[in-house]
Amino acid sequence: MASSDNRHWAHLVQEVIIGAGTLISCFYIARQLLSRLDPDAGAKAESQKKALAASARLQSIFGGNQKQIEDDDAYSSDEEDDGRDRSGARPEKEDLVLSSYEQTIAMEVVSPEEIPVTFNDIGGLDSIIDDLRESIIYPLTHPHLYSAHSSLLSAPSGVLLYGPPGCGKTMLAKALARESGACFINLHISTLTEKWYGDSNKLVAAVFSLARKLQPTIVFIDEIDAVLGQRRSGEHEASGMVKAEFMTHWDGLASSTTKSGAQRICILGATNRIQDIDEAILRRLPKKFPVNLPTAKQRRQIFELTLKDTRLDQSTLPDGKKALDLNMLVRLSAGMSGSDIKEACRDAAMVPVREYIKSTRGQERKPRDRRDRQRGSATPNEEVRGLQTDDFFGRRSAAPSTRTESSRASSKTVEDSSEVGSTGSGSTEEVEYFDDPA
Repeated sequence: MASSDNRHWAHLVQEVIIGAGTLISCFYIARQLLSRLDPDAGAKAESQKKALAASARLQSIFGGNQKQIEDDDAYSSDEEDDGRDRSGARPEKEDLVLSSYEQTIAMEVVSPEEIPVTFNDIGGLDSIIDDLRESIIYPLTHPHLYSAHSSLLSAPSGVLLYGPPGCGKTMLAKALARESGACFINLHISTLTEKWYGDSNKLVAAVFSLARKLQPTIVFIDEIDAVLGQRRSGEHEASGMVKAEFMTHWDGLASSTTKSGAQRICILGATNRIQDIDEAILRRLPKKFPVNLPTAKQRRQIFELTLKDTRLDQSTLPDGKKALDLNMLVRLSAGMSGSDIKEACRDAAMVPVREYIKSTRGQERKPRDRRDRQRGSATPNEEVRGLQTDDFFGRRSAAPSTRTESSRASSKTVEDSSEVGSTGSGSTEEVEYFDDPA
């Protein structure tokens, strides 16, 4: 009798275990099937990955900035205080609660350490750099110096850099992000473009909500005319809604103040088509800086800055002229942008290297041992001549007779232009001559 009862209980326990296992298996199978049938499953997984990536990016940026501030505090004395406001520190990663749209915008945050450009790398734009420091960097990073005197000294709501292509607008923005110390959001057009109705508006709102959480913040929009161009009657509805949303958050009700006072957010735009920007947007960009083609003095600064690490030929030619005449290069580069001058210097720097390669091609070389072959042979600097004036603008590649005639023609053109400039008619730019540095 006892044995039959034991078998009965054993059978019952076995049935319970099998039933529980079956239920658990059915639960997980149904869960997997429902997750595959869920149309938002991929979006949820992508959102989780995006949240982790955004959190890691903000942590890397803020962690590096905090470490830099601690290092500066450790090595600076009271007499060498930089005046930076550290009372309103940015929130830690644990304090940041980001929505899914803010996580998308957080991927556009740029770390200053990732940008190799500083204001010292920009030539000929000293006046604009000084104005940018006074208009953006100082009010954002030293608010206690400005708010104590007048609210009029706060940072402007927007700054616009406009001018021809290749004159240094984007480079100024890079240097500004590097040296400002403020949170820099490099906003792309593709970031604000979504296929779902209303998502673009929510992304625009997320730009400003994230900027308020991370302030002081600079939001940079390159080619701003493509995003915030003039509103037209035939424009798509979604584009008009994005512009309206942007303007509302930029300068709308209660957009300029927070609980702690005036918000430290600045919109920085760059364009070469200022006439295509909407008038309401231009009104929200009170500070406008024209970045025009460089003058003769600015071109000389650009040449000196670009060629500072290049070997130059400082000798004198048999005819008494300098092998590298910066004054001639300045005159020949009239009407060129800073980008054009940099490319001209790049092409000219290849001429001595090309000559060296041609002169050594086919010559017998001594066999190298295995270590030299693995390490490679570096070309000694003394075997490659320095840069000369004729290396620029394809002057050396021309035939000697042609080059002589072109040199005479260019000299005559310079003389004629100087004569016309002295009479004050028919000249677009005054020819400037510089004394050789002592």
